[in-house]
Amino acid sequence: MKLRSHKMLSNQLNPSDSQARPNTEEEATTKTDTDDDNQATLPRLMDGDSSTDGPRLRKTRQWAYLDMDVIKVVHVNLFLYSTCFSIQTGVLPYLTRSLNLDTVQFGYLQTTFYLVQLIGGPLYGRFADVHGSRIAMLLAFSSAALMYGILGAATSAFGVFLSRLPSLFLHAFHASQIVIVDVTEPSKRAAALGRMSLSYGLGRVIGPLIGGQVASRFSEQSSSFVACGGSLLSVLIILKFIPKNTKTSGAKDASGETKSSEGIFNISKITSILTKSPGAIFFIFFMMIAGAPSYLFEGMLSVITMETFKLTPDQTGFILSFSGVISMLVQGFGIGILTKRYSEAVILNGSIITLLISYSFLCFVSTTSHLIVVLVLITCGNGVIGTVLTSSLTKTVSVTDTGTMLGLGHASQSLVSTMSPTAGAYLLERFGLTSFGIVGVVVYLMLLFAPKK
Repeated sequence: MKLRSHKMLSNQLNPSDSQARPNTEEEATTKTDTDDDNQATLPRLMDGDSSTDGPRLRKTRQWAYLDMDVIKVVHVNLFLYSTCFSIQTGVLPYLTRSLNLDTVQFGYLQTTFYLVQLIGGPLYGRFADVHGSRIAMLLAFSSAALMYGILGAATSAFGVFLSRLPSLFLHAFHASQIVIVDVTEPSKRAAALGRMSLSYGLGRVIGPLIGGQVASRFSEQSSSFVACGGSLLSVLIILKFIPKNTKTSGAKDASGETKSSEGIFNISKITSILTKSPGAIFFIFFMMIAGAPSYLFEGMLSVITMETFKLTPDQTGFILSFSGVISMLVQGFGIGILTKRYSEAVILNGSIITLLISYSFLCFVSTTSHLIVVLVLITCGNGVIGTVLTSSLTKTVSVTDTGTMLGLGHASQSLVSTMSPTAGAYLLERFGLTSFGIVGVVVYLMLLFAPKK
């Protein structure tokens, strides 16, 4: 069956050859030997061996589904997702304040969001492995539309908290990562994952600007409805352009499977993937510790700009947009440059040092300009360390289980995020902005001198 499929691929690439027939017994023997060589080459191609006919491999991965490359479609949808999420993120503190929620209650709201995401992360990863990327992406963007729609219609604190429940499957970035991992070679994976930040970062730039302008001209609820409309547009794009399962044209594992055969709720399978994958627990634990200070600070950033620096929604939107530009440049271009020159271990230590310096400066921030400078440094460090750790994590499993492993990685981050908003609100009210800097310095000093695999 594999030989026949490869012959069909060869005929498509060289139609003139498919018409020729051997005229002699010697030519027939030569053709058979050539086919055998091609058969031997096919597994290497499917395993992502960049040393064998790289341009041809890239051509077979163009995924010409309705004449569009699926990778481009993923980037378009990731841009829409980031834009819509950033629209509601920037105005959420103002919307909750208009509904009489104080800072501590806002922390509870964020905790609820991350708790729901924590539960949904591993389940969503298994869902993608079992049912394919297209259904998984539809589920993620439909959940986004539902969440923003409920938030826009909310007239009380209950409605705002209710809007967080659809985030159980709000894992559009996770779904995009699965597709990128499916169709890229391990040696180029960090750069490919980093390039996702070009589209995601562009959304982070435009989203807060749109959210701030809509909130200023109309209302905070109107911003949520705009985000809902953008998510519904993504659903239509997925239905039209995304194939059922991106693993079918990508690499197969050693058993020849392109889909995981285990069930979505098979907890023993999920646990087995985590415990039996060499290095997986180390990378997940490292991701949790490294992300804690940033989740504390960034989870309260909109509140900090509103209460500490007295900024308006559109001014907060500009700051968040500027942060998005920096993230886009660092991850979209910087990661590729760094991975070509340095090992991932060196890059990891460099990002830790950058974050250590950033949080040291945060202890002394007193003006908006100081805040922007620190935010730039933190964004650079987070962009590098997050991408490198995610790339390393996906290399610990076969392609049939990358969705589950990414889900476990997202779940670990959500676990930290679950506690961060409440802890961040407490720190801000009791000790002020300086406390975030102190926490960051302590954490990154520990990581800098901790043993690394």
